Order: sequence, then structure tokens, then C-alpha cells
Amino acid sequence: MTPPYEKLGAFYLGRLVDPASGAVQEDLLLYDSKDLTTHAVCVGMTGSGKTGLCISLLEEAAIDGIPAIAIDPKGDLGNLLLTFPDLAAADFRPWIDEAEATRKGLSPDAYAEQTAETWRRGLAEWGQGPERIALLRGAADLALYTPGSSSGIPLAFLDSFRAPPAALREDPDALRERIQSAASGLLLLLGLDSDPITSREQILLSRILETAWGAGRDLGIASLIREIQKPPFERVGVFDLESFYPAKERNGLAMAVNNLLASPGFAAWREGEPLDVPRLLHTPEGRPRLSILSIAHLSETERMFFVAYLLNEVVAWIRTQPGTGSLRAILYMDELFGYLPPTANPPSKWPLLTLLKQARAYGLGVVLATQNPVDLDYKALSNTGTWFLGRLQTERDKLRVLDGLEGAASGGRGFDRSQIDATLSGLKGRTFLMHNVHDAGPSLFRTRWALSYLRGPLSRDQIRSLVAGRSPASPPPGDARPAEATPAARPVSAGIDDRLPVAAGVREAFLSPAGPADPAGSWIYRPALLARARLRFADARRKIDVWREEVVLAPLPDSDVPADPWEEGRRLGPEPPPLDAEPLPGARFGPLPAEASSADRFAAWTRALKDHLYRNRTLTIWRCPDLGLLSEAGEEEGAFRARLLQASREARDQAVEKLRKRYEARFSGMEQRLRRGEERVAREKSQVRDQSLQTAISVGSTLLGALLGRRTVSATTVGRATTSARGVGRVAREKRQVATAERELEAARAGLEELNARFEEEIRQIQERHHPESSSIEPVEIRPRKADLSVADPILAWVPWRVRADGLAEPAFP
Repeated sequence: MTPPYEKLGAFYLGRLVDPASGAVQEDLLLYDSKDLTTHAVCVGMTGSGKTGLCISLLEEAAIDGIPAIAIDPKGDLGNLLLTFPDLAAADFRPWIDEAEATRKGLSPDAYAEQTAETWRRGLAEWGQGPERIALLRGAADLALYTPGSSSGIPLAFLDSFRAPPAALREDPDALRERIQSAASGLLLLLGLDSDPITSREQILLSRILETAWGAGRDLGIASLIREIQKPPFERVGVFDLESFYPAKERNGLAMAVNNLLASPGFAAWREGEPLDVPRLLHTPEGRPRLSILSIAHLSETERMFFVAYLLNEVVAWIRTQPGTGSLRAILYMDELFGYLPPTANPPSKWPLLTLLKQARAYGLGVVLATQNPVDLDYKALSNTGTWFLGRLQTERDKLRVLDGLEGAASGGRGFDRSQIDATLSGLKGRTFLMHNVHDAGPSLFRTRWALSYLRGPLSRDQIRSLVAGRSPASPPPGDARPAEATPAARPVSAGIDDRLPVAAGVREAFLSPAGPADPAGSWIYRPALLARARLRFADARRKIDVWREEVVLAPLPDSDVPADPWEEGRRLGPEPPPLDAEPLPGARFGPLPAEASSADRFAAWTRALKDHLYRNRTLTIWRCPDLGLLSEAGEEEGAFRARLLQASREARDQAVEKLRKRYEARFSGMEQRLRRGEERVAREKSQVRDQSLQTAISVGSTLLGALLGRRTVSATTVGRATTSARGVGRVAREKRQVATAERELEAARAGLEELNARFEEEIRQIQERHHPESSSIEPVEIRPRKADLSVADPILAWVPWRVRADGLAEPAFP
């Protein structure tokens, strides 16, 4: 039998508490997941149970197939990976606090057994069992990321400032705020002034980002460094660039950025899985993912930079999503202190404000938690729909929470400040007051037992052991570069010389090296072919017509160039890399094959590239026959599966809402019938009591009168006896009416139970019909149209290599 809390779109958070007695009741607190689209705030001091409540909420989301990104500044959320379906002592043993065991006079093994037994009893008390832990583990992928550290899953995000999506770029205010936040975050890491009015560095970086992003162009860190040295504009305001920020001083800023990236401490920031919001929310196969981003190991400025960067990426992501009324995903932050202050404007504040204002339309629920309510900007939280309020530290904290809650309660509608004040003053641990604008009034509840083992913050070694054995990340979607395509360092071969002249008609250019180019360094250029192609993939029946730009770089060997050098080429993306008109001073050049000096040979290579692209390029789309849906062009399989999951959830929610409306009148009628039956039974029983009392009094009076008052039976006595006898008969009739009313009441109860059973069965059928895993998908390959395939004539591209002190040359291009 399905437990009463396993309902579609309902999060089991605990049981209701009687406000008068404080006793925990049997009634469950089931939170409608759709309500989370209006966001939630959880406030409570240390020991209030705040972390346990929020972990339970994330567990419920995972069980319901809703992905989440959880920012973890304290290191507690890694506990979500401590789920043990067997509830065996051996599972708990590696994670217990041995010092705590010693304080309790227990061996580590005994303490592990005690902990396992505590979890078994705790789960059972709240109607849960080991099977629900297994359900959690099977419903979603749980990943623990550690940006800037290799203890967990590394997360690479410091290589690029990607252009926001077109929808965000078309909003001038949103683009300006995004630029300011990105520039401020980087300057914060560098320890430089980021004031948007007075800081030259802030203004310069903002102009560079504005120029690139306005054109839809991504900026790699290497490109950013180059553009700091040589900005793509000549004036800033009314001043020329040199007057505003001289080249020598700009070079100092470029070196500061380069030194930051080159420092050993920041090497881990550029390694690991890419920071990509869809990848954080779903696996490459489309399975929902709960991504925990642990940042407890970072410094304060590093945390701020990372959080601001991540939040900006989430803002960009929601702008690419279609609107929905269902909950698509959750963004959770475990400690908000310093990230949304009431007066200051740290880089994290703008994207948080944007998400709180706009994410609802896209189905993203933002959940924020803190134990420092005084530090919150409650004006920013005025649109938050749900407040979970636990025990607070000080009277000042309580007053600030009441002020914020009153502002969020639709102008005070339905808000009884004195009542909530009194309730907050008496809260105990694990007891919360929930104020949900979607409910008729506040609810007092006690949180359920968490499925995860809440052992507290995890050390780096413990995190390392948790993620050990995780398979390496698959390449990011769209990155077609094979692993062996990036050349490794190699000895400087013979034949290095000055650059030889090429034949007329052969165009040549020089790839810009990554990072600041040291003119005093030792450089070698090696020859390659660089070409740009345009491909069209069209399928009229499936209404697909897509154009793709592609830049290909193919190395040229020292001699004997193959007929199709493009077989060894690699895709660089849709845009050509930065090119220089002249080589670096003093650079030497590798040998140039004889064929590369012939303009006719370049024409042949153009034809070879067209043939190569036609044979090797395809556009893969995905089709779901069961739902009749096609993927978008360029949409990865996992992303399509994730979209199917959301489409199924939306269809499910719509079907459930329709079903609820259809049953609403029936339930209302049955409940009215039940209330009438209860009232009738109570009325009939009351009448029986009254009639029984009157009859007893009448009979008693008659007997006493007959036995004590007179020696003979008078007419009056006979009349009273007759009346008493009639009263006894009326009591009997009233009792029969009570029995009839009770039978009707039981029938009403049975009817309500039968109606509820039919409703639950139809709900179950809806869930089965709209389960995305029951739907198969298949690939559809579309080849490029040969008539529309065009290739710009290849150029001779000289690729820079940096000569190291050991004599080996290493590639110095992106």
C-alpha cells in the first residue's frame, strides 16, 4: 500500500502541531511543490532544525524527479549523499564522529550500531522505512562539486566569460547589471576597487564585456587579457583611451589577471566538469540531478566570486527556458549571510534580486536559508510566498523576521502579527511555523526524520571518499574536439628557420598566443590550414532548417601533405580564433611543405574540405514517438530527455488540476453530507439524553407519589404513569433514530472513502501515463545539403608554440 505522503507534487515535510498543547498530531504537512515557484525563505538559529528541514525538502524534490542546485557555504549539504538503504551499522561506521563516541563511553563500532538503530527508529516513527531511502537514491543523481578543489568533483568555470543569451542581451538594464556583476566579481578576486563610478578597472572591464557581449561574442580569459591590453574601442566617454587608462597601466591589469590564472592555487578553478547549468540539473542521459556545490574551503572573496558567477549563469539559463506553471528546478542556498544584505551591493545581489523577481515565470523555485535574519534585505524578499520560521536567537531577530513577513504577506492581508509573535516566542527545536500565501493561514509543524544521515560538516578527506569512483565527466555538449587533437609538447625539430615567402594568392595569418605575449620569449610558428565553412541541415517533413558555421584547423606535416589533411583537423567553434597581422618579434618558423606554397593546392584543399564535411558532419535530432515530440536542432539527448521530463510534469500537473476540479464538487457534497450526518447524530443523541432524563424524572415522580404520597391510586397518578410510559416509548424511538442516523453517517464516511479511493486511483493512472521513463526516444540523422555547403578559401595559419627552458615546445594557442 502506498504511504499517504507519497502523492504527486507533494513534499512530505512533517506533521502538524497543536498550537495550544504543542502536541504532534497525526495530520501530515504535505507541501504543494508548485507553491515553491513563488520561492521560500527558511530562518532559524543554530539548533533550530533549519538544515534538517531544508535537506528534507531537497530529498522530497529528488524523489519527485525535480532537479536542484544547492550552494553549500558551510559544508553540511554533503550529508545528502549519506543515504544507507540497509541501515546497517557498517554503513554508518566511516561517518560517525569517533570523538563523540569516546565522550559517550562507546567504541566506534558500538556507536555506529547505536546510530543505525537511532535512524531505524526515527524513520519508523515518521512512517518511513529503508525502501524510501532506496527510492531517493534511485530517483536522482546526487553529485558533490568542489569548485577550486579536487577533493570533490572539480568544476571548471574560470576559462570564459560567456555571452548571455539573446533574450538577456536584448534587455539593456539586465545586460548592464550582468556586466557590472561579472566585472565586480573578477576585480574582487584581484583585490581591486570595483566601484562602478570611480574605478577605472571596473569601467574598462565593463566596456570590454559590453562590446563583446553586445555582439554575442564569448570572451575567453586569454581574449580578455588581450583586450585589456588592446581594447576594441578608442574612447571611454569623452576621453581617448590613452588619457583615460594608459597602455602601460592597462598592461599591469592584464598581468594581474594573468598572474591570478597562473598561480598554483587557481589551477583547480580551470579543471573538471564545465560549469553549465543544464549539466548541473540533469545528467547527460537526462536523469534529474541534485548538484551540491560545496564552497566551505574557499576564502570569503572566492566564495563571493563563485556565487555571483553561478547566479549569473542561472539567470542566463532561465532566459532560455519556456514559461511554465510547474516547478522545473530548485536553486537552494544554505547560508545567505553577506550575499543579500539590506544596504550594500555585493556582486551576488543583482542576480539574486533578478531570480526572486523573474524566476517564477520559468518554474525555478529559489529557496534561501539563514540564521542571521538581521542581515537580509527583506524588501527583496517581499514577493517570497513561503516562510519557514524556526527558533530565533534574539528578540531583535524575531522583530526583523516579523517585519519582513508582514511585508511579504500581501500588505498584511491574513497576517496576525501578535499571534505569530506569540507562536515564534514558544518554538522548540525542529518545530517551524510555515506561512504560505497559498494557504488559508499559517501552519505549525514538526519536521520529519531525514532520510540522509545528518552527521554535520564533511572534511575534505570525507568528501574525497564520497566521490571516489565517480566516472569522468563526458565532454560538454557540442565540443567535438577529440582528446588527441590538442598537440602535446615536443622537441624543437630540425629545419627551424626564418619565415619563407609564399606564392601570390596564398593568404597567411598568425594565431594569437593565449595569455600576454612576452616579446622576449622564444617562439616557434608551425604551419596549419584554417578554413571557415557554412553548412545547412534541412528536413522539410520535420520542419527543420538550420545553418551552422564551423571553423576547422588542420596541421600541416613537415612534408608529404595528405590529399585530405582535414581528417586530422579539429573544430574550433563557429568563430575564427584571434589572428595577428604580424608574427611575434624574433619568432622562428617550422618547415613549410612545398604544396602550401601553391595557390592551386589551396583550391584543391577547399574542395577536399567540402567533401570531408559532407561525409562527416550530421545533425542529430531526437524523436519521442509516444509523445510526438522532436528535439530542437542542436539539443543534446540528455537535454531532450530533461525537456520530456518537464513536459510530462506539466502535463501531469494539468491533468491533476483538471481532475481535482472535476472531483471538487463531489468531495464538497460528500463532506457536507458527512457534516450533516455528524450533526444529526449529535442532535439525536442529545434528544435521547434529554428525553431519557425527562422520562426518568417523570417515572420517578410517579412512583414516589404512588408509594409515599398517597395510600390509594388516584386519577392523577394514573395519568402520570401513562405519561411516563409514553416517555419511555419516545426514548426508544429516539434511540432507533440515533441508530438510523449513525448508519447514514457510516454510509457517508464509506462514500467519502470510496470517492477518495477512486480519486487516488485516477491520480495513479495519471502518474503512469505521464511517466517520461516509459517513453522511448530515437535518433534521427540529417546530413548537410551539399548544394548549400560553402567553404571560404583556406588560409595558411601560423600556429604559435612557446619554447620552454628544457628545450621542448608547447602549444600556445587556445
